[in-house]
Amino acid sequence: MTVAPLDYFSAEYHANPPAVYARAREQAPVHEGPALDGTGGRAWHVLRYADILSVLKDQSIVRHAPGLEVAADFSLADPVALFSALSRQSLLFNDPPNHTRLRALVGAAFTPRMIAGLGARVEAVTEELLDAAARRGSLDIVHEYALPLTLTVIAEMLGVPPADQPLLSQWAFTLVRAVDCKRTTDIYGQAIATSIEIFGYFAELLTRKRAEPSGDLLSQLVMAEDQEGRLNEQELIITATTLLMAGHETTVNLIGNGALLLLQHPDQLRLLRERPALITTAVEEFLRYHAPAQITSRYALRDLAIGSAVIPAGMMVNLALGSGNHDPAAFTDPERCDITRTGPRHLAFGMGMHYCVGAPLARLEASIAIPRLIARFPTLRIAQPEPVWRDTISFRGLDRLDTLW
Repeated sequence: MTVAPLDYFSAEYHANPPAVYARAREQAPVHEGPALDGTGGRAWHVLRYADILSVLKDQSIVRHAPGLEVAADFSLADPVALFSALSRQSLLFNDPPNHTRLRALVGAAFTPRMIAGLGARVEAVTEELLDAAARRGSLDIVHEYALPLTLTVIAEMLGVPPADQPLLSQWAFTLVRAVDCKRTTDIYGQAIATSIEIFGYFAELLTRKRAEPSGDLLSQLVMAEDQEGRLNEQELIITATTLLMAGHETTVNLIGNGALLLLQHPDQLRLLRERPALITTAVEEFLRYHAPAQITSRYALRDLAIGSAVIPAGMMVNLALGSGNHDPAAFTDPERCDITRTGPRHLAFGMGMHYCVGAPLARLEASIAIPRLIARFPTLRIAQPEPVWRDTISFRGLDRLDTLW
């Protein structure tokens, strides 16, 4: 079927993705349409929960387009090709066996025991930020709460000096735009310039870690490079950059989106205040309702049959995670925000071997930050006429969320 009922670049999608998803699922749940990577090519789009889940779990369907070679230097004239070649080394876009090797190295820092040990630090940073908000009398939940909280935690995990954290935030913002669907040559060019800066920064920082190692994640990765030969220098720096992006981008969106949902649904806010233990299922509902990552892509190495459609080998397959999370075939009354909801697992963190390695950290930070926020300010309310969403496609997050009490 060759139709394009889903326009990711429309104002309607930007304002209300679930409504656009619902219409597209009804008309053409699997269809061919424009690719979203800025190439002007074609791709297939998959919208139903069960279909998305089957693709995510199929290990014969890969994360990155085959045939791209890793760049040997930064002198290539084509920023699109260069960024694609570099990104292939990232944990986010890699495939086995390299993905398996990199994930094993990084995953050691995100075990349940390691994440639980961060709870006290997350609580301390949260209280500092809420104290500052109380003194101001207002709070932008995105930029004055979620962003500094998550950036502080991931930077400390990596072993980045506090003074450098604002620079890392600026770099991460640029790179997120380059992996979003609204990509242009200019965005790719900015990402390459930023990548060069990041390589220089981390190369110097890693030299210091070799001389004076500590218990942080960068020191552990240096040890894996030096003693075990399991990472080369370029992989090490790209892995550190990936962790920087993934370690706070998703969680900033989760905290902001979750706070917005509670403030828009007073009954759910009241219920969470009355039953704080519901924060566990509440976080999962926030992830389902406004998935921080709306789209992920794969490539079919063989002809792929989904329902009555056959996706030819070599084609890009865009999986609309946000659509799957609102599929009524999987979730009862999916447009209702229900913090007591149980049932199928949402798709916000993916499934299968590419399941988000930082998911435990995101859940921990949200499960502390949101309850502390609503407990500290019992009369918290939104202080802007309408939510202002970021101008992104792949990611669903607020540009800002101004509140008063």
